[in-house]
Amino acid sequence: MRLNDLISLILDNLGRRKGRVAMTAIGVVIGTAAVITLVSLGFGLQKSATSNLWGINELSTIRVYPGMGEEAVVKAGGGGGGGSSNQQPQMKVLNNEAIASIQAIPGVKQVITQESLYGGMEMKYEQLIGYGQLTGLNIADLTEIGQTAMEGVTTIGRGKVIIGSWVPRNFYPVNPKPNEVVEPPELMGKTLKVDLIRYSQEGLETRKTLRLEVIGVLKETKGESDFTMYVDQAELVQWNEWMNGRRTDRNKEGYQSLMVQVVDPKDATSVSQTINDLGFQAWTPQSMIQSINSFFSTMQVIFGGVGAIALLVAAIGIANTMTMAILERTREIGIMKAIGATNNNILSIFLGEAGGIGLIGGVGGVLLAWGIGGVINTFASSYLATQSSGGMGGLGSSIAVVTPWWLPIFSLIFATIVGLISGLYPALSAATMVPVDAQKYE
Repeated sequence: MRLNDLISLILDNLGRRKGRVAMTAIGVVIGTAAVITLVSLGFGLQKSATSNLWGINELSTIRVYPGMGEEAVVKAGGGGGGGSSNQQPQMKVLNNEAIASIQAIPGVKQVITQESLYGGMEMKYEQLIGYGQLTGLNIADLTEIGQTAMEGVTTIGRGKVIIGSWVPRNFYPVNPKPNEVVEPPELMGKTLKVDLIRYSQEGLETRKTLRLEVIGVLKETKGESDFTMYVDQAELVQWNEWMNGRRTDRNKEGYQSLMVQVVDPKDATSVSQTINDLGFQAWTPQSMIQSINSFFSTMQVIFGGVGAIALLVAAIGIANTMTMAILERTREIGIMKAIGATNNNILSIFLGEAGGIGLIGGVGGVLLAWGIGGVINTFASSYLATQSSGGMGGLGSSIAVVTPWWLPIFSLIFATIVGLISGLYPALSAATMVPVDAQKYE
């Protein structure tokens, strides 16, 4: 039997029982739509959870802090040669030697030293008081760490400050009134009065007043930089020395922390582990991203399993439909065999019909899932727009359902295979019928 004749015969047989085929295919439609919708919902939740945590620049950055190295022996003893030894952990400082060892790790692009203000700080602008995180980096331009300016420039200079996009929201009235709402001030080009605060051992307060000109406002990254105020590192070191009342010894004390940038964000976790093995404390957002991805991957498998149950029910329906079709067409099968149809011909016809039902249901399921996904995304977008207008901005992506390109194709193939498997036993029964007995069947 030629392929064209086989396809024509299968389509003709399916067309003779349109109602029964449609009702059977509905089960496949529901199962396929359930699989696509639920798995796409898992992908959408995963994308929403990960895309709103950090930007790509944060994902390629590793934060490194001093760690506890190998135990050091501290001897103590009196006269007479007696003594004792205590094992105490030795602090691993981030000195120049440590920086060189980290820079030598494969995949590391750049190691940036980071300094933060040790003591207290208070900012004032006109009648507003604010707070922020003063940070100094040993780079001349913040574009080296992937930052871009929303206003102004990204080059760091003495007496200058570049602020994150959320810093203006940390300003409040000195004497706030009940239920008073204050709009974030426009700080670009303005001068901030900054008071550094230190306390003596007796608790006496001493202040040092600085004036910093805002020369840049960074674009929002949904990361730490949104709340940070970047200043010249050498200048910040002088402020910390004033806070501590002594000069900083880098060989002994090292740096407070490092920013290690990797060439490929995918390598951030392995590089972070290597740094930890050196005895330092390293952390990267990629480790949390991987945990989140692992959780949602499990969720997608569970969602897909729930949808597969509906396909299993549909498979039983296909098997039942094909069994009834064989009972109704027993004499027809006998006649076909009598005029020369082989067992393989009969098997191909009925398997083709079962697979056709699965294919029809798969196409319908893909279309239904596409419609359901569109409705869910529309409602999600409307809901988040309502919440944002109510003052709850920054709720993340409005896309709740994300369908990868391969999922509809996989679901379509899977639905067809389900149909073929469901029709396998009835088709084998039809193919192995004895022609004489089949023609006598009433």
